[in-house]
Amino acid sequence: MATEVTIPAMGESISSGILAVWHVKDGDYVEKDQPIYELETDKITSEANAEIAGVISLKVAVDDEVDIGQVVAIIDESTAATDASVAPVVSPTAEAQVAPVATAPVATAPVAAAPVADLVAVGVSADIAQPLSPAARKAAKETGVDTSNITGSGKDGRVTKSDILTAAANTEAPVSVAASPATVPIAVSPATRETRKKMSPLRRKIAERLVAASQECALLTTFNEVDMSSVMKLRKQHQEKFVERHGIKLGFMSFFTKAVTHALQAVPAVNARIEGNEVVTQHFYDIGVAVGTDKGLMVPTIRDCDQKGFAEIEQDILGYAKAAREGKIQMNDLEGGVFTISNGGIYGSMLSTPIINYPQPAILGLHNITERAVVISGEIVIRPMMYLALSYDHRLIDGKEAVTFLNKIKDAIEDPSRLLFGI
Repeated sequence: MATEVTIPAMGESISSGILAVWHVKDGDYVEKDQPIYELETDKITSEANAEIAGVISLKVAVDDEVDIGQVVAIIDESTAATDASVAPVVSPTAEAQVAPVATAPVATAPVAAAPVADLVAVGVSADIAQPLSPAARKAAKETGVDTSNITGSGKDGRVTKSDILTAAANTEAPVSVAASPATVPIAVSPATRETRKKMSPLRRKIAERLVAASQECALLTTFNEVDMSSVMKLRKQHQEKFVERHGIKLGFMSFFTKAVTHALQAVPAVNARIEGNEVVTQHFYDIGVAVGTDKGLMVPTIRDCDQKGFAEIEQDILGYAKAAREGKIQMNDLEGGVFTISNGGIYGSMLSTPIINYPQPAILGLHNITERAVVISGEIVIRPMMYLALSYDHRLIDGKEAVTFLNKIKDAIEDPSRLLFGI
């Protein structure tokens, strides 16, 4: 019995994706619940597991665009693992009958063992001498690559689309002869100068949203700096007991998440969005926290931050960040945020002007902490300082409200007791 592997539904807004990775090869025996592929969409990257055990036959190649519901593989559950691991033996005589030579039979060795160019030279059909997948045959036609000299990397020596494209990229440019016979430029392969790769659906979506935010909003950024001494002192003072009780470290992001929630409550104009000709004021506090992954930037949403303590927020951030980096984050984890925090400081950024996560009206950019000389009570002292950047949609938020909002965050970080008393 054979079971089809299809692309599952992933939300109303997702109709297709790119099959980014096969974790198995054509003809492999797979166990039930074994990861078999990764699918990239314009919102998330997800991993799919085998529903049954059996021998898998792949129907699409890596980087192919696939639709929701499309069959991408078939698992034959009637074949045992031991059967799948043993390749069929074909005698030289049988192979000679499959691929007869025009002038003389191939002596003692199977056709598959002979160089493809030699087989073609003696009259063996190129398709028989060197099997090509449909995608590879199309790629060869488009690039004009001679496949007779290519060693296939696929099963049973099959030449794949990737083999064709690699051969096309590695074709050497002609050597130009200089005026002086003593100097001849070295031929440079185009592959060493540049490479081309199709944008992933996620990267395309990020690009579209950034452009939309820039074109549809009146973006403005206001800056401030914050003294991190009090937060750093609190972390150092309570870190050991915090870890002992909650099993997780107390980080800076929970402080800033609570500070943003406090500021949104104090300045409701920032907790709103524009829909057509209407201003929608939101009365909940779901804060997005940007997470960098090798697939691109994702912004999972921490729900009901006004009702959660530091430990719950730290747990949520850690769990979402892990899921995002492993490609296991869900669609609903990325939706519904009212505000975003982006921490470029972990990469060493000193200052930036972040772009809002549209249709959200504002985003807070955090930066690296550096010791700087500051004046306090008329004296120059050294303090750990961080620059803050608030980018906002000026159509909705006036400068006074933006500056007040940012000052509320600054005050809460420099005096965390304000978060306890809500002042």
